[in-house]
Amino acid sequence: MESYIITPTVDETQEFIEIANDFSNPLDLVREAISNSYDAKATEIKISFEVIKQYGESVLKIIIKDNGSGMTKREIQSFFDLGNSTRRNDITTIGEKGHGTKVYFNSRKIEVRTSTGSEGFIAIMDEPFRKLFDRRIPTVEVKLDDEIDKGTEIIIYGYNNNRRDKFTHQILKDYIIWFTKHGSIENRFQEDFQKVRLQLQGIGEPNVEEIQQFHYFPEDSKDINRLLDECLVKAPDYYSKKIIKTGKLKNYPDIEYQAIFCIEGKYVKYDYNKMLRRTGYSAPEGAYTIQERYGLWLCKDYIPIQRKNEWITYKGSEYTKLHAFINCQDLKLTANRGSVDNTPNEVLQDLKDQVKKIYDGIVKSDEWTSLEWLEDEANAYQTTAKEKKNFEWRIKKINRANIAEYKGVTLVEPERESGVFSIFLVLSHMHTDLFPFYIIDYDTHEGIDVIAKGDMNTPISSARLFYVEFKRTLSRGFNHSFENLHSVVCWDTDIKHDDVLRDVNSEERKMQIISPENKDDYTRYFLENPRKAHRIEVFCLKSYLKEKLGILFNPRTANAVI
Repeated sequence: MESYIITPTVDETQEFIEIANDFSNPLDLVREAISNSYDAKATEIKISFEVIKQYGESVLKIIIKDNGSGMTKREIQSFFDLGNSTRRNDITTIGEKGHGTKVYFNSRKIEVRTSTGSEGFIAIMDEPFRKLFDRRIPTVEVKLDDEIDKGTEIIIYGYNNNRRDKFTHQILKDYIIWFTKHGSIENRFQEDFQKVRLQLQGIGEPNVEEIQQFHYFPEDSKDINRLLDECLVKAPDYYSKKIIKTGKLKNYPDIEYQAIFCIEGKYVKYDYNKMLRRTGYSAPEGAYTIQERYGLWLCKDYIPIQRKNEWITYKGSEYTKLHAFINCQDLKLTANRGSVDNTPNEVLQDLKDQVKKIYDGIVKSDEWTSLEWLEDEANAYQTTAKEKKNFEWRIKKINRANIAEYKGVTLVEPERESGVFSIFLVLSHMHTDLFPFYIIDYDTHEGIDVIAKGDMNTPISSARLFYVEFKRTLSRGFNHSFENLHSVVCWDTDIKHDDVLRDVNSEERKMQIISPENKDDYTRYFLENPRKAHRIEVFCLKSYLKEKLGILFNPRTANAVI
């Protein structure tokens, strides 16, 4: 039997494309650039984003400059190669796979100016992204230039198809302090760390800003009793306490971890994190919620890689109280550094067990007990204060209410659906023919709606039944279906004649308002669809009761008894 040998080959262009596209977040370029500058032992980094004009077209221009060790001829080759890293097996550096700088290939042009102090180079790669998709490996033109200052400057044109919405100053700043080496948690565990100044200027920002090195953690709360006295019901939201742990994995004693768990209230987070969305605050573009950002982050090189809130969640959203990181240098990352899923399952399970142990200890700790005590005290105060405030509001509401006297009954102008329903019940009992339907059943689960039929004589079993919906104010935000809807009873409406309403099934109906034809008539409101035989009548009680029964609502007088 004949045999032969196959030598596997690599589709080089496709691999370049796959790796370049694997960095799905355009901001990964910033992370990789900062890591390279740190690996080059830089003490100063400058990053700027701007839009320039080239041949009448707006082009994104990115400049990353540092005063590090620069690149040798071999290191320039490695910079543009795929999978060729001069730092492989160097535990003192971040870069190890030779993949990170390939994120730059998603551009029109890459220009590198670098010098080791003894030799300098200018390397230019034109149209890398286009050439790769033309199935060509882009080449690099390298020139010697000994006039370049020591360090490296990388200029990138047309990155990310010139899309620049992710490169505003605030988004860049937030990304740097959360997901790069400059915003790492290293200083919490290492005394001998690299001190680096980083200056940033994002798109649309007129000034350069120096970004604080290392991730920010708030100061611990000092005295919980004073915190309660000063902040009352908001005291738990101003609580802050850090717990720092280091150790080794149980089944892998050669593998170390470093963890910091900060218990934080939401107002503590709001104070230092301007990117958090919340009611009454106009957050910058790219803002996020506490639920979207906080919890537990797994780190390598002290840089957050992946959130693992499922490792600590006992009560659904309990993780939102935590601003937590655990670092392990034995995590194995995917090519784009976006996941720890390349780590052996046994190591991840051991790390997970350690996290649960730390978390269980925190939940049973004095710090957690202090927070729960604050929450209990605040809730008790809030209940009392809320009842008092609600009672005062109800008194003011009573004094300013509009009322009407009708046949010995005092009617109060409704402020909610329940008030509309109450007036309907009273008056439909007094005048059985006031509305062209009769209630069979009612439900208050979501708002108030009733099942009704059109007459008093037909048995329920054979009668056509339909919905009647109750609203305080009928507006465009109609959150029900027109199907099987006979009528709407509301106090008032802001819908004008010929305005279109759309239901939850996207059926459209046009409001038709018909003025009275004689003194015995009343203003009629209908929701009409020419393709539907049934017209949905809207009973607007404010005008309907006035025109049908002569009921007028006026402010309650100071000497009113009821």
